[in-house]
Amino acid sequence: MVKEVKAQAKVGVGIETLWNALVKDLRFIIPKLMPNTVEKVDLIHGNGGLGSVLLFHLVHDEMMMRSQKERIVEVDETKHEFGIEVIEGNIWKRGFCSFKTIFKLSSMSEKETLVDFKVVYETELRCDGDEQTHMEEIATSTTLSFFQLLEKFLLDSSNNN
Repeated sequence: MVKEVKAQAKVGVGIETLWNALVKDLRFIIPKLMPNTVEKVDLIHGNGGLGSVLLFHLVHDEMMMRSQKERIVEVDETKHEFGIEVIEGNIWKRGFCSFKTIFKLSSMSEKETLVDFKVVYETELRCDGDEQTHMEEIATSTTLSFFQLLEKFLLDSSNNN
């Protein structure tokens, strides 16, 4: 059964800076944000736009968990909407059988952006109550942590320029 969970994050950088980092420079920034998790990200299909496939080389002791593939499923620069879907990887080991995240950026001020995101996912097993809450927490907490790291990275980068 397909489930959907929504959340928001406020990021203390302007919308264009955040959009460029999220959509255009994502594969270069992620290894810098999470060097203990992601070694590098390769573009293995496409030109970085809609339909492109990214291969994340993960830092993990277990060979079966050393990569993850994600496909860009939505890019709308005028609406500042971006979507990415896991097509192969570690998320399946956590009980998911599909996992897509859609981001919508909205400018709050010159140096603040609101990120509305929704995660659309399916689990292998039927989840109710506490299990459902746990899966929703997994689905949103990773993205919220990512935006905290990205905000710090972008602010540090702008301070060093």
